[in-house]
Amino acid sequence: MNIQFSDLIENSPMAPGVYKMYDADGNLLYVGKAKNLRNRLHQYLDISKLELHKQVMRTLVARVEWETVANESDALLREQELIKTLKPKYNIMLTDGKMYPMLALTAGEFPRLLKFRGKISQRRDVYGPYPSVGALNETIKTIQKVCRLRTCTDTFMRNRTRPCLLYQIGRCSAPCTIPQTQYTENVALARRILTGDSEPIIADLTQQMQKLSNDMNFEAAAVVRDKIAALTHTANRGATRRRSGTRGENIDWNATVTDMEKWSGVKIKTAGVFDNSHLFGKSPVGAMITFGHDGFQKDGYRHFKLQNAAAAGNDIAMMAEFVARAARNEKLDLIIVDGGMAQWNIAHQTAPDIPVIGVTKGEVRNGDEHFIMPDGSICRDLPKDSKLFLMLRAVRDEAHRFVITYHRAVRAKQMTASVLDEIDGIGPTRKKALLQHFGTVRAIMDADLAALVRVPGLGKNAAEKIYAYFHSGVV
Repeated sequence: MNIQFSDLIENSPMAPGVYKMYDADGNLLYVGKAKNLRNRLHQYLDISKLELHKQVMRTLVARVEWETVANESDALLREQELIKTLKPKYNIMLTDGKMYPMLALTAGEFPRLLKFRGKISQRRDVYGPYPSVGALNETIKTIQKVCRLRTCTDTFMRNRTRPCLLYQIGRCSAPCTIPQTQYTENVALARRILTGDSEPIIADLTQQMQKLSNDMNFEAAAVVRDKIAALTHTANRGATRRRSGTRGENIDWNATVTDMEKWSGVKIKTAGVFDNSHLFGKSPVGAMITFGHDGFQKDGYRHFKLQNAAAAGNDIAMMAEFVARAARNEKLDLIIVDGGMAQWNIAHQTAPDIPVIGVTKGEVRNGDEHFIMPDGSICRDLPKDSKLFLMLRAVRDEAHRFVITYHRAVRAKQMTASVLDEIDGIGPTRKKALLQHFGTVRAIMDADLAALVRVPGLGKNAAEKIYAYFHSGVV
C-alpha cells in the first residue's frame, strides 16, 4: 500500500496549497492544507504514525489531487471553503466552522462589530474567516478608527451614562449617550471596507483631507489623514499576507532559471521585473526587481519616480518611461512586465534589443496566469505546479510588493506634509521643534513673533519668515 500511495503523490509540488483524497468510487474522503504539499503528503506514507481515523482513511485512498495557492494563509482559507462546501467524510474538525475567527455586524439601530468562532447561521453580515486572531483584531481596529462603530454588548451600551474610553480615543461614536446622525452611513462604509472596497474610500478621504488643509482646518485634516493611514496599512498588510508565500523561499533558482533559459531561448545573467503603482493618477511610481541563477539580486532593485507628469495614471506610458530608464542605465538580459499585450508591446518598443516576457493576470489572479513570449506568441500550457510557473509568479509578486511598499512610503510622506514645508528654510528639524513647542499647525499660525522666537533652535530669522508667511503672505 505504501508503494501505491507513493505513486499517487510522486509529482506533488513543493508549494503551499490544499490536497484532496478520494476513494476508489470517487468519493471525497479528506481535504487538508499544507505549507509544503510534498512534505505534508509524504507524512502519510508511514501509516502507523497517523491518527486512528486517518489510518482508516488512508487505507481507502485511491486518488490524490492538489491545488497550489499563494501562501499558507490562503491554503488555510481554501481548506475551510472546500470542507464547508464538499463536506468530506473524515474532516471532523472543521465541519461546523469553529476553527477560525470571523467578524460580524449585528442587526439593530446601532450595529455592533462582533468577533466569534461559531456557525455562520448564528450571525448576520458575516465576514471572514480570518487566518489569525491578530488579523481579525487589526481589521476591527481599522473599522473603529475609520467608522467609529461600537464593539460593546447591548447590555453595556444600555447602561452607560457617559461615553467610554473608546470614544475618548476616537474609536467609537458613543451611540450609548450621544445622538447619532451618521451611524447608518458609517455602517455602510464599514461593509465596503470589509468587502475589500478600500481604494475608492481612500481616494475620497484624500480629497476631504486636501480640502480641509486648503481651508486651514489642519486638526480635522489630521483626523482624516489618520483614517487614510489606517486603511492603507490594513490594505497593504492584506496584500503582504496574500503574497508572503511567493517570494522564492522554496525555489531552486539555478535549476529553474536554467529551465527558463531553455523555455524562453534567452541566456540569463540578470533579468529585470517591472511594475507600476499610482492612486487614480496620484503619486505615480515604478519599480524594478532583479534576479538570476542565484536568486533575487537585491543590489539591482530600483525605484522610479515618474518624470513625465503627463503620463501620471497612464500605465502604458509610465511603463515606457521606467523601462527606458532602466534599459539605459542597467545591464539586463531579459525584461519581464506585469500586464498584457499592451505592456509587452511598449516594453518591446522601448527596449528593442532586450527580450521581453509578459506575465498576464488572466481571469483569476494566482492561478490563471499565462505568458507572452519574447517573439510575441502566447504560452498557456505551462503547468501551474511546475517550478518555472511558480518562479515566474514569485518574481512578479516580488516586483508588486516592492513597488507597493515604495508607493505607500511616497503617499505617507505626502500625507504628512504640511503648510510648513512651503516655507523656505524650514526643514525637518525646525518643523519638529515647532510642532513640539506649539502642538499644532494652527497654534503656530496664531503665534506672534515673540512666541516664535522663543522656540528652541529656531532662530530670529526663521521666526520672522514664519510670522511673515502666515500674517502678511510675504516670505
